[in-house]
Amino acid sequence: MIPVTVFSGKHVAVFGLGGSGLATCRALVAGGARVTAFDDSPQRVADTAKAGIETADLRTLDWSDIAALVLTPGVPLTHPAPHWSARLAQQHGVEIIGDIELFCRERAKNMPQAPFVAITGTNGKSTTTALIAHILRSAGRDVGMGGNIGVAILSLPPLAAATHYVVEVSSYQIDLAPSLAPTIGVFLNVTPDHIDRHGTLENYAAIKERLITRAATAVIAIDDDFTRAAAARRQSVDGNVVLVSVTGRPDDGIFFDDGKLYRVGKDHGAPFADLAGIGALRGRHNGQNAAAACAVAFALGVDAAALKAALKTFPGLPHRIEEVGRRGKVIYVNDSKATNADSTEKALESFPSDIFWILGGKSKEGGIAALEPFFPRVSKAYLIGEASDAFAATLEGKVAYERCGTLDNAVARASADAAASSGNQPVVLLSPACASFDQFPNFEVRGDAFRTLVRAIEGVSPRS
Repeated sequence: MIPVTVFSGKHVAVFGLGGSGLATCRALVAGGARVTAFDDSPQRVADTAKAGIETADLRTLDWSDIAALVLTPGVPLTHPAPHWSARLAQQHGVEIIGDIELFCRERAKNMPQAPFVAITGTNGKSTTTALIAHILRSAGRDVGMGGNIGVAILSLPPLAAATHYVVEVSSYQIDLAPSLAPTIGVFLNVTPDHIDRHGTLENYAAIKERLITRAATAVIAIDDDFTRAAAARRQSVDGNVVLVSVTGRPDDGIFFDDGKLYRVGKDHGAPFADLAGIGALRGRHNGQNAAAACAVAFALGVDAAALKAALKTFPGLPHRIEEVGRRGKVIYVNDSKATNADSTEKALESFPSDIFWILGGKSKEGGIAALEPFFPRVSKAYLIGEASDAFAATLEGKVAYERCGTLDNAVARASADAAASSGNQPVVLLSPACASFDQFPNFEVRGDAFRTLVRAIEGVSPRS
């Protein structure tokens, strides 16, 4: 845990008592603050009280005594309307911040030399965060990884000069972190997302951009209009910018082409790394993730040999184009994290042909019509869940499909068809392009179920 001393002797209100909220309460108390915590869930309030944290309905507080409201990122700050706790703080002129901001203030006060890498982007930020942490650990560095990926930032090891804090940061968290100023800020991409929380796509992109505005070094992937514009604005201020791209060759930085990574003006034109054969880094989107991670590693002094070795041993993340088994020539891939068409596009792009595609669930706006350019790669589709009718209508006359209803039926049918395929490397791909909530509590449970079903097939050798 990282004790937060910047509010020592002061009274802080905390709203939202999930994992990061409870960690925030404990860190503030450990640092000498008085904390009053609350949540809209009575059970969470009761559990927090049992943990020894003071709880009370924030509407009953004397707000003239409150130094700050620490808001969990999942609670609306601005759109579609501020949460009642946020409105209460605003009415009393009390600042509203999040746990990332507490970390930033504590680091600035007590350990500014501790390397802090912050990563954001609509897509790929979890993989990039995990890859940066893996490369640094492989190079012998001490690493604390957390934020929007798994571990709450204040649950990381106490601040130390030799520890590299590698933190995934969502737009919600950036919105609550006004002093965010990492050693290295990574900005990957912007595609439409979270408009309900930020009002417009432009506002969403502007919030994302804040992560690199005050970073000592900015690593920016310039493969969309928003990130290119952000790079130009940052370059107009100073030259501490490293550009990465999968669509072209930047003037200075790292680019990905034909499965290989290159540094502009270095390595005598030869690639410094080849991602071919690294299953956890399939696809052009992972070329962008790897290019950004390598730019961070070089900036932190990791040499090319150590970096290249680390890339080869990266295990990837569960449910993200995760190879879970092989049976003869057939590969089984779990991409349950793909809950919309944009994410599924990355998976379909990663395999050139012979895809036996399992998809469906609770459909999102737009369905799968945008994926039509990739339909020629699909040998057959296996439909599950509520979206079956809508997806069948889109696929009709373009891709052979079968209504399977449930995941177990789909895995069995796809596995049999893939085994009978004449292709060199058929792929049974779970990439639903849908939320899971019609049949599973979340995408993790859906992906775990797929993995279990695959490994129950006779002759499958597990891969992770």
